[in-house]
Amino acid sequence: MEMKLMDVLQREMRVRNYSLKTIKAYSRAIAGMCLFFKKPPRDLERDQILEYFDAKVEHGLSSQSIALAMNAVNFLYRDLYKKADFEPFRHPRKTKRLPVVLTRDEIKRLIDNVINVQHRLMISLSYSAGLRVSEVVNLRVADLDCEEMILMVRQGKGKKDRLTVLSSKLISDISTLVVGKSGKSYFFESNRGGKLTVRSMQKIFHQALQNAEIKKPATFHSLRHSFATHLLENGTDVRYVQVLLGHANIRTTQLYTQVTNPALKNIVSPL
Repeated sequence: MEMKLMDVLQREMRVRNYSLKTIKAYSRAIAGMCLFFKKPPRDLERDQILEYFDAKVEHGLSSQSIALAMNAVNFLYRDLYKKADFEPFRHPRKTKRLPVVLTRDEIKRLIDNVINVQHRLMISLSYSAGLRVSEVVNLRVADLDCEEMILMVRQGKGKKDRLTVLSSKLISDISTLVVGKSGKSYFFESNRGGKLTVRSMQKIFHQALQNAEIKKPATFHSLRHSFATHLLENGTDVRYVQVLLGHANIRTTQLYTQVTNPALKNIVSPL
């Protein structure tokens, strides 16, 4: 029963052009709920589903993960079961956390402590262009224009294309890496050919973090956070930063202004 439901759910999402990442996430969420109740979701009452979400909160699941599970359930009942009287679940309030940002010195130490040329370019390019790890993995040779100094991110988050900047300091390494590759080739390839996995990229980053002896709880995404923060520190208009990051709402970009508030940084502690 569960497998049949998963097949129908995934087919419906594919038809609606949902990303593979979202399809997998929704499938995990619905499969988890089926396992929890040991019965088909169609037979569940709203109060039962609320108890399920409450149990997840009790077990320490983040508000973002709860919101994703609610999106999956809303899709199931509204779009798949087409229940006319279904009242969508409202997302929990997000926990407000400032992004982990690396200083310019930490970025330099991070890059300098990577010996492998391709790995060093991965980190440098991710930081200098504000890329998500999935965007780095899917980058192809034809997406980089060294003459115009731009990089095309194809089908990023929300299946949207966008342009961002290339650093002139990386042109030499980029030119070396693309030798012998076609435009359709992945820019960063694994040793066995084909694209790298997100997991392997994250391992490369964490190894570099250890080698540089940086103690911050940084992740690969911190490179993107640092890109945005440092642009704002340079005086770049927040609206341009929004475009480079591909944010649909400028309020998302404005979060970085809380990290790099010049007036706040100039305040000296009274101690």
